[in-house]
Order: sequence, then C-alpha cells, then structure tokens
Amino acid sequence: MRSDYGARALVYLAERYGEGPVQSAEIAARQGVPEAYLEQLLTVLRRAGLIRSVRGPAGGHQLARPPSEVRLGEIIAALDGPAPTLSCVDASGCRVNPGCALAEVWREVDAAAQAIVDGVTLSDLLERQRAATQRMMYHI
Repeated sequence: MRSDYGARALVYLAERYGEGPVQSAEIAARQGVPEAYLEQLLTVLRRAGLIRSVRGPAGGHQLARPPSEVRLGEIIAALDGPAPTLSCVDASGCRVNPGCALAEVWREVDAAAQAIVDGVTLSDLLERQRAATQRMMYHI
C-alpha cells in the first residue's frame, strides 16, 4: 500500500507540476489516502529527493524533478526498499535443490518486473490516467 499511495500522490503532484506547492490535505482528499499516513509517506519521499516541501500557509509539496524524470521504480524503492527477492533468486541459490530449474525463471521474473517499474515515469502514469479518464467520460 505504501508504494501505491505514494505513487498516486506523486501522480497528483505531476498533474500540478509547475503550479507551485500542493498541500497534503488536498492530496489526501483527492487520492483517498488518510492524511496522517500520507504525511509519513511524503516525509520519506522528501528524504529520497523525489519531492520538495515548503512550510507555511502557502506551503505544500511539489516534485523535485520534472515528471518525465521520476521513475516508478524510484518511488517503490524509496517507500518499500529494494524489491524483495525469493531465496532462490539471491546469490546464494536454492537451499532445497542447488540444481533447481525454477531459479533461473524466478530471476527472469524478478528482472522483468524491475525493468517494467524502472521504465515507467510519472509522465507515463499521468498520460495513462488521462487516457483512462477520457475513456470513462466517453462511455458515460
């Protein structure tokens, strides 16, 4: 949930990129995230250098870089740490059967998943969100 909530918050900030800081209460309300939890996530994202925070009545949060330069993999790594790997995917190999044929497949799955999240930027997510919104509006 951390990565999901954090990514949604950053997509919201990407949508408002260049317009100045956005208050966490607005992000929380628009994204359906409890504000206290969102504050914790935003603190982690700020420490990771993905957002900037401004204090005061006109303060809030904004992306530290353009949306096209922020990758989903960075967000996930900041909020959840490195992607978990199965014990047979790590360097020590399978503890049950050293010749296990599945180990190579799991390494490929792990690498493919990481390549996908590293290949998606906030701009990509924003574009997908806009396309999905247009499709919904068309069908209504």
